[in-house]
Amino acid sequence: MRDEMNAPVTLPDAQTVTSVKHWTDRLFSFRVTRPPSLRFRSGEFVMIGLMGDTGKPLLRAYSIASPAWDDELEFYSIKVPDGPLTSKLQHIQPGDQIILRPKPVGTLVHDALLPGSRLWLLSTGTGFAPFASLLREPETYEKYDQVIMMHTCREVAELAYGRQLVESLKDDPLIGDMVGDKLKYYPTTTREASLHMGRITDNLTSGKVFTDLGLAAMDPAEDRAMVCGSLAFNHDVKAVLEKFGLREGANSEPLEYVVEKAFVGDGI
Repeated sequence: MRDEMNAPVTLPDAQTVTSVKHWTDRLFSFRVTRPPSLRFRSGEFVMIGLMGDTGKPLLRAYSIASPAWDDELEFYSIKVPDGPLTSKLQHIQPGDQIILRPKPVGTLVHDALLPGSRLWLLSTGTGFAPFASLLREPETYEKYDQVIMMHTCREVAELAYGRQLVESLKDDPLIGDMVGDKLKYYPTTTREASLHMGRITDNLTSGKVFTDLGLAAMDPAEDRAMVCGSLAFNHDVKAVLEKFGLREGANSEPLEYVVEKAFVGDGI
């Protein structure tokens, strides 16, 4: 691995891998050093990657999974055996280097939403990454009375990254007291049997999630939402949210919900 691709990157954008954790045979997370000059809003993404076989950088958009206050940067990724980037990225080890272009952007930020009292975070698979950042961001709990994290995967093991993060929040020295009982976590699976099953769109449309959590249905006067998943997922969730009366916003025009359009899918 090191001989093949990890001679030190001689670019100014190189950062060092500090830790790697493999959650399943398809999912892993890793942390890297943070450029001292990098400033970002929790929920944004950057371009990261490795040198390709042609000697040119191979970069993809990755949401930063760590909050804006963290000294390091965390990322959460799928593994694609024949993916141009992840076929190599999945083999990184502490001490290796990756390329990081420190120009954060994205729509999954608090500034892109109008003030509200309840925030829905809706994701599938590694679309959880930007919400891993926002769930550890104090501003999230300062702005909202309730935060509902809905995360759907095919199998229970694929929920482990998100579940472990959510469970750690109550003991977090920075935000544990702020989180309190504000956060409600609703993980579901679509293939393997689990406590809660079904697609996010189905659980919203049927009202099951509202019943299970003892919540009122969505109201555009109070509810705000952020969406991150595949293009098909985003499209389907947008339709559901708009049936509830929510409108899609952006950094330039804050409204009731936002969608991350740069989510990295299965072809990376």
